Amino acid sequence: MNIRSSLAAVIVTYNRLDKLKRVIAALQAQTCLPERVFVIDNASTDETGSWLTQLQQDDPRFQHVRLPENIGGAGGFYEGARVAYEEGYDYIWFSDDDAYPDPNAIELLLTGIKDFEARFTWRPSFACSAVKWTNGDLCEMNTPSTVWDWPRFYSPETPYFLVGSCSFVSVLVPRWAIQKHGFPIKEYFIWYDDAEYTQRIAKSYPGIYCPNSVVVHDVPENKGVNYSLVNQANIWKFRYGARNEASFRRREQGWAGVAVFARGVRRQMRQGNVEKSLRREVYKAIWRGCSFNPQIIRPDPDTGV
Repeated sequence: MNIRSSLAAVIVTYNRLDKLKRVIAALQAQTCLPERVFVIDNASTDETGSWLTQLQQDDPRFQHVRLPENIGGAGGFYEGARVAYEEGYDYIWFSDDDAYPDPNAIELLLTGIKDFEARFTWRPSFACSAVKWTNGDLCEMNTPSTVWDWPRFYSPETPYFLVGSCSFVSVLVPRWAIQKHGFPIKEYFIWYDDAEYTQRIAKSYPGIYCPNSVVVHDVPENKGVNYSLVNQANIWKFRYGARNEASFRRREQGWAGVAVFARGVRRQMRQGNVEKSLRREVYKAIWRGCSFNPQIIRPDPDTGV
């Protein structure tokens, strides 16, 4: 099996240089090193810029893409996808600046997606890794969503499960999926950009979860996205998350989908005894999401970029 299709990686970073250095070291140790690694720097204010400039001089495979302002993880992944696509890569691997892939993590995603296509003829829209927390437990915020027939193709020789969405922590996307479905939505800024994007491209065919491809996500706490956890410190993220998911639900599922989402959020916040003032902010964000419909940008079908 030829595994040497052109491969690029996209890492989005902002003011986490210590963790970014570990990510770069993990990438340099890959058994299948991407030909180009685009490090999207969201206008970091620490030493990230100068360190990346030196890295690019020492190893031209790493390209420092510094943005003029912080446009969030969503904006960074949009820019990375766009640049990598325009340079013609067949596969693009996306991940965060605090996720450390095992040495064979990317190779297993690439061989997995090709093996699946060869055996079953279907084309997975993406391949994602098993994301662990720092203590080896499942990282709750990066658990992919399965489809109804998720174990259809599983066997010891084909350890793949069908999934409908995943996070941007170690996911491999083939070029055809971007060509057909477009780029991530940059206006989302943060949260739910990955879920929206992988659900969108999975309309062609679900993605595959490759449990032998392992990444460690170095986040402070191992908690999923649950509205019972809203507090004064994290409300700003939940506002983005609520707006973005409401926007997605309105577009894909109509008002019924928004209602189901809103009821679930209400139940979680009541269970978590979230302050009433914070609940109101979340409800306002859901309402804003109902009319928030940013354009999905697609590659030019004539020029291919």
